Amino acid sequence: MADHRGAPGAPSGARVQTRGVVFVHSCPRALASHVEWGLADVLRQPVTLDWAAQPVEPGTLRSELSWTGEPGTASRIVSGLASWGRLRLEVTEEGTARTEGERFSVTPRLGVFRALIGVHGDIQVPEERLRGAIARAALSGAVLEEEIATLLGGPWDAELEVFRYAGEGTPVRWLHQVVS
Repeated sequence: MADHRGAPGAPSGARVQTRGVVFVHSCPRALASHVEWGLADVLRQPVTLDWAAQPVEPGTLRSELSWTGEPGTASRIVSGLASWGRLRLEVTEEGTARTEGERFSVTPRLGVFRALIGVHGDIQVPEERLRGAIARAALSGAVLEEEIATLLGGPWDAELEVFRYAGEGTPVRWLHQVVS
């Protein structure tokens, strides 16, 4: 397991911090307070989101939250929220000197997509995953372009795009965690 303490040259005991954003694209009204509690549990501080109606799916809400925390926070957020099966969300985490950036997309139909993100914001696909896509296409007759699109999160992007557009103009709230 990686040590998330200070980077080379950092004071001893200093914690590496990163930041990210949670985009809740679609949440049933009845789960809104549970989402806030789940985020508060991971971020170790109270969370109150500014919810807005999600016009794409009546009866659901949308919100955004920017956060600062230790590397791995995005993964913990997704682990805490994705199992409910009724949320559409994306969670991003910026890379640090010691960790890769990550992007997660979650939909009720497709489940969880995870991608490593390079320093310029591009999805990084490991060699073995590419080799697997080539092998699956060769064995099953699947179209290689579709296999690669799946590696890049294409099906998740297609499902979430209409929800992203509906969220334009939603205010972003910054939540900073102070570590002593």
